[in-house]
Amino acid sequence: MPDWEWRSVRGIDWPRLVQAYWPWVVKEVQQRKLMVGGAAAVVVVVLLWLTGAFWSSNGAVAQSQRESRVRTVPVEVAIAVKKKVPVRTESLGTVTPMASVAIKTRIDTEIVGVHFTDGAYVKKGDLLFTLDSRALEAQLREKEGTLARNRAALAGAERDVARYTELIAKGATTQLNLDNSTTQANVLRGQVAADESATENLKVQISYCTIRAPISGRASMAAVKVGNLVRSADSVPLATIIQAAPVYVTFPLPQRSLPDLRHALAAETASIVALVPGDERRAIGQVSMIENSVDASTGMVTVRATMPNTNDVLWPGTLVTVKLTFREEEAVVIPPIAVQVSQTGSFVFVVKDDTAMVQPITVARTIDGQSVIASGLNGGEAVVITGHLLLSNGTKVTVRDAKVGS
Repeated sequence: MPDWEWRSVRGIDWPRLVQAYWPWVVKEVQQRKLMVGGAAAVVVVVLLWLTGAFWSSNGAVAQSQRESRVRTVPVEVAIAVKKKVPVRTESLGTVTPMASVAIKTRIDTEIVGVHFTDGAYVKKGDLLFTLDSRALEAQLREKEGTLARNRAALAGAERDVARYTELIAKGATTQLNLDNSTTQANVLRGQVAADESATENLKVQISYCTIRAPISGRASMAAVKVGNLVRSADSVPLATIIQAAPVYVTFPLPQRSLPDLRHALAAETASIVALVPGDERRAIGQVSMIENSVDASTGMVTVRATMPNTNDVLWPGTLVTVKLTFREEEAVVIPPIAVQVSQTGSFVFVVKDDTAMVQPITVARTIDGQSVIASGLNGGEAVVITGHLLLSNGTKVTVRDAKVGS
């Protein structure tokens, strides 16, 4: 039997097929009896006819299936919306307090009272610590006694000066007595001044035994308890008070955004929103300072914003997401899922007259879950958001659901 390969039913060349098999039939007729050969020929022809009919039937079915596959693709679309959107940049910032005071002792003594709860909010002037002042008070009483004695002696010396002055006028005493009394009065006057100074110093030292809050803010844990000995040379503070409201939020800004920020500050349109991870509340503030130079190694400039923080949303030291809005401008927005990327750039499938057409676009930025389109769309177009894998330019589609981009 000749070596012949079956092909698709539409490609079968029946004359060639019969020509290929006919020499074999003739050979069989010559080698065998006519009846056997004729029967064999009939069998071959019947088999060929049946095979051809089978393949013809299969070909028709395959053609029908191919034609049935040419159908529309179901897709979902969203409407490109033209509206005002903010021009904004986001960065990671740090909450820093405006004031932080480390409470330390100025004298070496013992703690006799702690008057605040760890982590409590304290007001300026609130009593925090009481130190042992008994030794200083004893020294103060001693100095006050010395001061009183020297003041009495000074009063006596001044009376002697007055008396000798009168006697000199009458010629009843010598100039030496007057000079000696004057010198004694001056000496006592100096001692009184020294005693007064020592007394004031001791009063100041005693005032150090009562430590009050220098600012309003949130206190840390107390590093000492009642009975602990504290010294002025200690490096660890007794406690720390941090001003919690208002606070600063410090964050870096790329130098390419610096002109936008300066223009926004001049137009008074700049605003700051700080978001704390895990907290739905927002802290709103204003830019208060731009660093006077750009870091050449990073290309970033440090910006500081003042946040009122009246509801204690921001905690000093917390990392927050800072959204800096420069201004608002009108632009076309679409869902980011509608944007496709190819080697030639970004594009979307725009549905018009139940046909998906490729539309090249330029994406300016993504903000609030929407892609802002710089060019390529004018607003009002229906863009495909699901079903991209089955689409090409000119594919017929069926819109399953229309969603409005917002």
